[in-house]
Amino acid sequence: MFSHVILGANDIDASRKFYDAALGTLGVGDSVQDPKGRIFYRTKTGVFGITLPIDGEPATHGNGFTLGFAASSPEEVDAWHKAGLEAGGTDCEDPPGVREGGGVQMYIAYLRDPAGNKICALHRM
Repeated sequence: MFSHVILGANDIDASRKFYDAALGTLGVGDSVQDPKGRIFYRTKTGVFGITLPIDGEPATHGNGFTLGFAASSPEEVDAWHKAGLEAGGTDCEDPPGVREGGGVQMYIAYLRDPAGNKICALHRM
């Protein structure tokens, strides 16, 4: 459904450190930086990027926005959460664990990245 997602960041180096650590636990390869200073992570299923806002204004997180990354196991979700915290992310929502909704069981963890964006890793059980 999606080709790519781009998030704004105020400190590209801090955001790159955070996402390199967190996404590395999900098997996402190394990031690349383009000539405009944007950072990209490419996979078979899509592209994720971080950039300074092109309008020159500070990046702000979207109220009500959450970006979810797929994980292959609960252990991978836990590793993502731990790596993200160690790389400058902050906890938000409930601790990592099982959630149920709409007849579906998920193992999920939430973080805020260095720019305040709410992200999660999710494994459908």
